[in-house]
Amino acid sequence: MPAVLETGLDFVESNNETNLPCVKGYNIINGQLKVASDQKTFESINPANKNDCLGVFPLSTKQDIDDAISAASTAFTKWSNTPAPTRGQIIGNMGRLLMDYKEDLVRLQSREIGKTIKECGGEIQEAIDTCLFFQSEGRRLYGQTVNSELPNKELFTYRRPLGVCGIINACNFPSAVPFWKMIPAIMCGNTCVWKSPQDAPLLSFALARIMHQAGLPNGVINLVHGKGSGAGQHIIDAVDEGKINKISFTGSTEVGKKIGEVCGRNLVSCSLELGGKNPLVVMPSADMENAVQGAYWASFGTAGQRCTSLGNLILHEDIYDKFMAKFMEKVIATPIGDSSKFEGMIYGPMLSEKYASDFLKTIEKVEKDGARKLFGEGRITNDLCPGAFHGDASKGIYMWPHVYVDVTEEMDCFYEEIFGPAVTIVKAKDFDHALHLANASPYGLSSAIYTNDRLEAYRFKNEIKAGMTSINNSTTGAEAHLPFGGVKNSGNGTRESGIWVIEAYSYWHAVNDELSGKLQLAQMDVDEIEMSKKEVDWAELA
Repeated sequence: MPAVLETGLDFVESNNETNLPCVKGYNIINGQLKVASDQKTFESINPANKNDCLGVFPLSTKQDIDDAISAASTAFTKWSNTPAPTRGQIIGNMGRLLMDYKEDLVRLQSREIGKTIKECGGEIQEAIDTCLFFQSEGRRLYGQTVNSELPNKELFTYRRPLGVCGIINACNFPSAVPFWKMIPAIMCGNTCVWKSPQDAPLLSFALARIMHQAGLPNGVINLVHGKGSGAGQHIIDAVDEGKINKISFTGSTEVGKKIGEVCGRNLVSCSLELGGKNPLVVMPSADMENAVQGAYWASFGTAGQRCTSLGNLILHEDIYDKFMAKFMEKVIATPIGDSSKFEGMIYGPMLSEKYASDFLKTIEKVEKDGARKLFGEGRITNDLCPGAFHGDASKGIYMWPHVYVDVTEEMDCFYEEIFGPAVTIVKAKDFDHALHLANASPYGLSSAIYTNDRLEAYRFKNEIKAGMTSINNSTTGAEAHLPFGGVKNSGNGTRESGIWVIEAYSYWHAVNDELSGKLQLAQMDVDEIEMSKKEVDWAELA
């Protein structure tokens, strides 16, 4: 059990064969541990071992959400008036505590969502980096002094917080993404109601306790658990009720559009980080080994359960056969299994049974579209498994890696996101055709090109319609100081991370300070500057 959870907790009986305790989890509202108002609960189950229950958590009601919003609203006045450098210091404390607990949190996250140990380590590090980056922003929450057009008057601009923010994130990045959202939110002086991902409540609980241990005042971040259709919907409903001033959501495009509608009709700011069908182009001049490695990782890292995972692999026809031979060698040899027991795994189980079910339905549609399957047999079983699978398939939720070729623009699978270990492959005639195929997607999150032709690289980064582009690197990957987000069906233009995210959690306040002791009206009381009446002798100048 992670050290941050060792004290002050109850445990429940379970049939765990792991000998690890099953935690009784709570909401954290105004700094207090709370059960659901109707006592209802749900379980968090290890997707690599269905007999391993990590914890039992509140299935939050509307009353619980209202209580959390009320606590955030009450805390807002004091927190927003706390000096920004002090807010930054608390955020810095969070980063240092995350460092202290990193090893425990990595094991916990891997156990709860099935992500490999190595990937979980990188994600916790991203949360640490976010804290350390925004600690210093507490001393750089800059406004501007602006010169007035009138005498004895000063003009200023300030960043002001929005108010209570509703935070809803998916379970595929349960530590990095909530920190991307909440750290800049509280840095700007906002307070938060955070709904944990349904499949990662214990990790969220541990992270929230770390935040409070770092010195965060009660009510600034309030954690509630539950389903998207329950607790999540109650947070969105609160926008219509005038109780929420900002929504930040990471999830599906379908749900994001509905949230955008609610926020739009209430003139409430929303940040929507949604799905992707991310293109990766490989041109003849590319370093083939590097391109194969990048495409392989982008396709199957995290079992393809990333919004930035590779969607359409677009191969120039001149290198198609050579590339596919090398690519399929790696796919066939993909090591799959529980990384807490086996080293070197590329990916582990699906995030949950729901994600597994949705994935299987999606690949059925891909095959009905007419795409030709080169590899993949759906769910891994002990009777039907890839050669490099490790462990007992009956205990977890594991999927084969899938590869589909002969995909064209006429097929639905060319346009639709597949959230799982599957890649669709498209053949391009030349660079212009490849660029067209890359831009034909309704999404615009991430993109990549492998080429050593500088003009091709230049044209791709200039002409692609996406929020992010990699040159000679995969479609996945983010850093705490670089903006993250997409366009088209991938988001509404807001960004996570870096200094740019501050725009999403603050508004500009213009202040007009009149020192003259009299009313001065801009544009009306400004003295006109007389121009010279002497005519210019153009002949002389010539």
